[in-house]
Amino acid sequence: MATFRYQGRNQSGQSVTGQITASNESAVADQLIRSGIVPLRIMPVAAKSTRSGSHGGAGFSLSLRELLRRPLPLSDLIMFIRQMYSLTKAGISMLRAIEGLAENATNKQLGIALKDIAEQLERGRGLSTAMAEHPLVFPRVVVAVVHVGENTGRLEQSFAQLAQYLEGELDTRKRIKEATRYPIFVSIFLVVAVIVLNIFVIPQFATMFSGFGVELPLVTRALLASSSFFVNYTVYLLAATIVIITLIVRWLKKPAARERWDGWKLRLPAVGDVVERSLLARFCRSFAVMLNSGVPLTQALGLVAETLDNRYMSVRVVEMRKGIERGETLLRVSRNSTLFTPLVLQMVSVGEETGSLDDLLVEAAEYYEREVDYDLKNMTARIEPIMITIVAVMVLFLALGIFLPMWEMMSAYSGGM
Repeated sequence: MATFRYQGRNQSGQSVTGQITASNESAVADQLIRSGIVPLRIMPVAAKSTRSGSHGGAGFSLSLRELLRRPLPLSDLIMFIRQMYSLTKAGISMLRAIEGLAENATNKQLGIALKDIAEQLERGRGLSTAMAEHPLVFPRVVVAVVHVGENTGRLEQSFAQLAQYLEGELDTRKRIKEATRYPIFVSIFLVVAVIVLNIFVIPQFATMFSGFGVELPLVTRALLASSSFFVNYTVYLLAATIVIITLIVRWLKKPAARERWDGWKLRLPAVGDVVERSLLARFCRSFAVMLNSGVPLTQALGLVAETLDNRYMSVRVVEMRKGIERGETLLRVSRNSTLFTPLVLQMVSVGEETGSLDDLLVEAAEYYEREVDYDLKNMTARIEPIMITIVAVMVLFLALGIFLPMWEMMSAYSGGM
């Protein structure tokens, strides 16, 4: 018998840790699952102490390697889920399916994870428990749905639901990127144009204006002062930019700051509403998948909060979960969160009364997705006038600054004639 330290999530979605004495890791996982805990990490106590001992260099190398690792691309995860659905539907054993996918995996990160999962399956561990050991490859939503599918004998249906959910998520991300590509490109072009004009173009006119011997207009003086500042303080500007970006990044690492920043993003003109509706569509879709798969309500809310890429909304979803744990209804906590429209609140109310909450959440998700589609189609039409106005003001300021002195000089010359 050996002692193992574990980390997992209970049915309320809360993180729990502890130690269990068992013969192997599989026995620990079985004990945790029977007690209602989804194991995320199981580690022998002796092995942990050895790693944290004198091998400091190896530990640093491992931490650096973990830091540089990136999450598995969503397209590769969808392909894996689709393949698992087809293989389980065909009646192929889980171990054989995982081994086959590991050999043919085009993504190296996924292939390594699947080989490790196959080894753990051979030792008797469950699929969801083995997948939880690779959080960068398999998100917690995937692990939770697979875990429920294993326990209910509906693993095939779980893979089908996950594939449909993840494909919708990927499609939404692609549409948002396509809609924001134009304004981002124009913004970058404007910044580059301002820098080039101030450093290379305007100084040439400054030399010419200095020979006029006349008082320059205010617009021209402002233009020349701006150019002089860019030329003389380029190093300081670069240093200040780096310092500001570093401070912002460090500030955003604080939970309260991140929540405030994400709240500001939802109030941005032209794009804030689109971002908010896309997040609400993701909430409703993932929440429906959780409930349809049999995940408990409070645990489902905790998992859904982690799928949202917006801490402002995640905090309010967690508050919804805490309200339900205190005995409040889903309708009440949803209304108190101020996140949802009256139409969605009506769907939640009817869903609680009729027991068809997951179906009505799908309807709410489709409602938000239709609005996002409409907004994305009109986003360019709304942003384009703003961009044109900014460009027009820049061109007007530049033209007046350059041509006004010439006009005054020509007027003075004509008057002298």
